[in-house]
Amino acid sequence: MSEVKLISSIQNPLVKKILLLKEKSRERKKTGLFVIEGQREIELALKGGYNIETVLFCPEIASIDAIHPLFEGLNPKFIHISPQVYGKMAHRETTEGILAIAESKPHTLDSVDLKSKTPLILVAEAPEKPGNIGALLRTADAASIDAVLIANPKSDIYNPNIIRSSVGCVFTNIVGMGSTTDIIKFLKQNGISIYSAALTASKKYVDCNFKGASAIVVGTEATGLTQEWLENSDQNIIIPMQGEIDSMNVSVSAAILIFEAKRQRGF
Repeated sequence: MSEVKLISSIQNPLVKKILLLKEKSRERKKTGLFVIEGQREIELALKGGYNIETVLFCPEIASIDAIHPLFEGLNPKFIHISPQVYGKMAHRETTEGILAIAESKPHTLDSVDLKSKTPLILVAEAPEKPGNIGALLRTADAASIDAVLIANPKSDIYNPNIIRSSVGCVFTNIVGMGSTTDIIKFLKQNGISIYSAALTASKKYVDCNFKGASAIVVGTEATGLTQEWLENSDQNIIIPMQGEIDSMNVSVSAAILIFEAKRQRGF
């Protein structure tokens, strides 16, 4: 494992590159690189098979002896950074003094490998808020579902806020992205029933059978799902509301539906 000299200036070209990767989706897409902050997130990325190109750590916070074992058998470039530089690049003070530059994955529908004969899939159409996307990914990881598909994506999956809000679960899920039309085609080609969360022509979710190959589809809180999903749905489903409002946060709704499906499958 190689090491380089300490970077102590925030004007260093590498520091500027990292800040650009964190701030600009266009830069991440152009270079195929993104930034991971925190030891837990880096460990999950390694577990998810991501290639780590560069590791930056602050010796005043992170011990080199503690960091090296994480990358056993790998050969990333190691760079020491000063507390000032770390403070400039880090969003949180509790990320163990370590950041990494990693290579992104394609996340095409062709890359989604469904190993189960009866997969359980979460589909989210046009989610915008990084916090909601992160929460959906955490739920998917907690339930150990087969894949998360994002239709008509509005946010870059490697947005630092998504990585942070998902606590690294963006790396532990199989994530595919595509248009609504392409995802519906993918589901039908794989014999996966479509259950669309909607207010009209809906059946109570507890009265549905999710034991077979199933895709639970959720839309935005503001507008719900587009008509294309409703026209292609095998069954619209609803979570009955007992208060004054007719919907919940999308990540909460998804969690309820997913864990009902898991309950039916005996976890």
